[in-house]
Amino acid sequence: MTTVDEIKARLDIVDIVSETVNLRHSGKNYTGFCPFHTNTKTPAFAVFPDSQSWRCFGQCNEGGDIFNFVMKREGWDFPEALRNLAERAGVTLQEYTTEQQEQVEENEHLREILSMAVTFFQHQLRNTNAGKAALDYLHGRKLTDETIDAFALGYAPDSWDALTNYMLSRQISQEDLINAGLVTDREDGGIYDRFRHRLVIPIRDHQGRMVGFGGRVLRPDDVPKYLNSPKTALFDKGRILYGLDMARREIRAQDQVVIVEGYLDVIGPYQAGYKNCVSPMGTALTEDHFRLIKRYSRRIILALDPDAAGQQATLRGLQTARQSMERESELFFDSRGLMGLEGRLKADIRVTTLPDGLDPDEIALEDPERWAQIVKDAKPVVIHVMETLAKRDDFDDPKAKEEIAAQVLPLIEDVRGSVEREAYRQRLARLLKVDERALVRRSAGRSYRRPSRYRPQPETPAETAKIPVLPHRLLEEKCLTALLADPTLLNYIDRAFRGYELACVHVEDFSHADHREIFKLVKDSLDQEAEDPLSFIHNRASEAMLEALIEDASEEDYPDWRFQPGDPKLEDLLHMFIRLRRARIDEGLDQLVYLQSQDSDEAGELTVDIKEAALAYVQARAKLDHALQQSFARVKQKS
Repeated sequence: MTTVDEIKARLDIVDIVSETVNLRHSGKNYTGFCPFHTNTKTPAFAVFPDSQSWRCFGQCNEGGDIFNFVMKREGWDFPEALRNLAERAGVTLQEYTTEQQEQVEENEHLREILSMAVTFFQHQLRNTNAGKAALDYLHGRKLTDETIDAFALGYAPDSWDALTNYMLSRQISQEDLINAGLVTDREDGGIYDRFRHRLVIPIRDHQGRMVGFGGRVLRPDDVPKYLNSPKTALFDKGRILYGLDMARREIRAQDQVVIVEGYLDVIGPYQAGYKNCVSPMGTALTEDHFRLIKRYSRRIILALDPDAAGQQATLRGLQTARQSMERESELFFDSRGLMGLEGRLKADIRVTTLPDGLDPDEIALEDPERWAQIVKDAKPVVIHVMETLAKRDDFDDPKAKEEIAAQVLPLIEDVRGSVEREAYRQRLARLLKVDERALVRRSAGRSYRRPSRYRPQPETPAETAKIPVLPHRLLEEKCLTALLADPTLLNYIDRAFRGYELACVHVEDFSHADHREIFKLVKDSLDQEAEDPLSFIHNRASEAMLEALIEDASEEDYPDWRFQPGDPKLEDLLHMFIRLRRARIDEGLDQLVYLQSQDSDEAGELTVDIKEAALAYVQARAKLDHALQQSFARVKQKS
């Protein structure tokens, strides 16, 4: 995680803006009067917690992230805002060391090795007699060849050294194989393949980068049933959710994520059209899992196994969410199962009841509509906890009732509405067959802390949550990486934009403050003649500004942008900048739709301005689409 991302992970833009703007909660977002121009009638200023961004739809017509807001409010430049917000977030600013750069390069090398292993395992599945058993197993689970290829499933041969020999023949060292988690050390020296005669499932992080493998047995007597890669520099299953790279778009689209037990529980529903499932890969749900999920959706469905172990895992997951996040900022659950964090962060956590003996993939592939209904019927947290604990064998034991009350009452006491709180307490009293007054007395005898003001606490690097890189941020990074490789490429892009009657690339095309600062440097480097543009940039850009582009750089995502005239990849670069402009326009349209949806009297005064702005956005988007069509047609003619 970069310094900028770490600061954003710890600070909430709603808190920062609320210090100077009186915000009103409206749905998932907030509105208020813009602090940057005189306006007392129309609340044209909006804050969007999901994207951690703000926008003024009035006179300013500006927006951005938490850094942009603080820079504009205080009149600071980016380094000043970075230092201030880092101090508030408890983040230590440090230079990008040689060792850190070497670690980035080493991680990229390990990913290349893992990708080679994916190719090896896929070949074994598709093109060997031994792999036929694994392929038959997958077909028996009703998975299609298209799905098998989409998830890059493979087969590990029943051999101690098949993968090792394959890798060694390609000049991959034993040390690299160990660091990648593909082999295990022998006690008497040497190494052997970790995965043998298993169905092999590649595991990728939320950005789609290889981090490890999971292996499922094909012989009933083999143990363990599932074997994961060991903990490595890339793989830590407490920080990774299987399938998130494939599911994140659908999760955002549906604003809902379903957490299932295993790999096939993700793959089966995906094939059936339900592409919003992820899996913690058999491990307990962790704080990092919840932090990762809430970046995509705060509507969480737990669909774990219905057996006793699965029910306990569900309860542990709920307890982990409550306890681990409460240490940071006082988590609470309301009567609908909504999880609140300081009255800001909310997650609607619900729990499904799966039929005994059936897994999500079996249900979804056999009867997709049944799976949809099961998810729809998921129960709020409080109800689920009550009903689950009531199934205890010793339910009639007074001590058991005391323990149940101890687990459920904290959830009830955190309910904001007194009527709702009373209803749940009555329900619990009936369930336990006790006088409700006993529960009231028990609650009165304990101190349930209410959510308090957020005060970020310093964390060690090992505790820092990894947050996902948003698609728009990744697009910005790719564009900037090209310009940092050769700033004069901006002249080519601008000429092409003018040819399509588009405005030249400008700072507003970038939504993140650190990216805007880098783009300004690129522009300044071309406007001066005293220094070489690259030297100008690197002599003035701090490590903190550039580290986001360096940390996640890979050969696949960031090709060599040093082009020669006539290079066909220039068209690819042009397409990238057009998509960047279009993403900002789409974002603006979404925000206008939100603002117009407000049912306040003030919003009505904005109707004319909103329609004019929306029309301008639509016209600009049509120009961009036309530019893309012309560019693609030109590429096709050349080919």
